[in-house]
Amino acid sequence: MTTANHPIARALSDHPLLIVDGALATELEARGCDLNDSLWSARVLAESPELIRQVHLDYFRAGADIAITSSYQATIEGYMARGMSEDEALELITRSVSLAAQARDDFWNEANHEGRPRPLVAASVGPYGAYLADGSEYRGHYDIDEAGLVDFHRARMAALVAAGADVLACETMPSLIEAKALVTVLREFPEASAWITFTAHDGEHISEGTPIAECARWLNDQPQVAALGVNCTALEYIPSLLEQMSGATDKPLIVYPNSGETYDATSKTWQGGCDVAHGAGFGEQAAQWYARGARLIGGCCRTTPEDIRAIADFRAGL
Repeated sequence: MTTANHPIARALSDHPLLIVDGALATELEARGCDLNDSLWSARVLAESPELIRQVHLDYFRAGADIAITSSYQATIEGYMARGMSEDEALELITRSVSLAAQARDDFWNEANHEGRPRPLVAASVGPYGAYLADGSEYRGHYDIDEAGLVDFHRARMAALVAAGADVLACETMPSLIEAKALVTVLREFPEASAWITFTAHDGEHISEGTPIAECARWLNDQPQVAALGVNCTALEYIPSLLEQMSGATDKPLIVYPNSGETYDATSKTWQGGCDVAHGAGFGEQAAQWYARGARLIGGCCRTTPEDIRAIADFRAGL
């Protein structure tokens, strides 16, 4: 697939900014789901899938152009550890795409969209650390090599591509090694494309310490990578990270940070205060990221439809 044929590239050719949705887990918790579990939101895929569809629909109504599926922590290994068969695990992973696609189609059939692009479904491919459920997606120093990461990611990525996702969202990656493993698997599906986003611990380095500019330079040469950037990273680091990446790539930049709180992997809760008020404050931040080159903007953990609506309000003025 050439860069110009990526669904993201086609959408950006007609629209200056694409809006990614916000936190899925935060909204599921607000609807009464208990996510203090090693499967996190992947548990809801099995127990209450209709709630996931409703959250996707709420984000589309708030202005999102891209829904990220609930497959972030949905892995064959994780489900089998709960007594499911491999086929049952793959069915749930596939379900994550169909739920987002159904919500997209329901939204597209309900109203006048005033020039918005038809929304895309981005199938979440979480890092190996998400399967470990120990917070290592914010550290990246796994006890597994690149070949092992290729083997780990292959079956889930194959299922998500087969399910018909528009793009793969390879997100919350803490290391360049894992990003390289994902690109290796992606090459096995030449018609597929993906974005790759990293976690970062400061304004220049991803979580395991590699300069983000180095990551951007390497990914710039990968034709199936449709966009690159950062997610689930504190708001304060985003402007600097965008500057670092923009000098190293000509691919679209994507950012969807968290609210600034810190994740406690033991309690599986977020601690500390937010860096910015929700809603209008988040929209003001989005304007700054756009000015620094971001062309796909959304929210990660602890963000809400209110934040996505604020980004949509900003885009309306472009």
